[in-house]
Amino acid sequence: MEVILREDVDNLGHRGQMVKVAAGYARNFLLPKKLALEATAANKKIVEQVREAAIRREAKEVGDAQELAKLMSGLTLTIKAKAGENDQLFGSITSQDIARALEVQKFTIDRRKIQLPEPIRTLGDHKVPVRLHREVSTEVTVSVVKDE
Repeated sequence: MEVILREDVDNLGHRGQMVKVAAGYARNFLLPKKLALEATAANKKIVEQVREAAIRREAKEVGDAQELAKLMSGLTLTIKAKAGENDQLFGSITSQDIARALEVQKFTIDRRKIQLPEPIRTLGDHKVPVRLHREVSTEVTVSVVKDE
């Protein structure tokens, strides 16, 4: 039996893909859980329209992310933090602190898109990658200075 997948199914296929499965698997698992549709001519047309709309939406999102990356490239954020004698911070600078500093600069970026491998614990300049989209990322410089 041929079905069109509505969601990604492990070891079977991805959303929008047409796959051939056993009739029992489709009837008892995929169709009741709304993971797939029966592959009729009408359903194929509907899925094709949805796929084209998703492609257009994806292209627009990539274009918007590239424009934002151009605006953010070369951006330097200055964050003040309390530090000891050896330029060690008393706390640390996290992705949430960087997201707040970006908001001050009028960039609204979700903190989960800031790819900080570990919190910043020293003074100085640090390059921090920001993933704006699955295909688009940029780097911002975070300058941590001593708060007097």
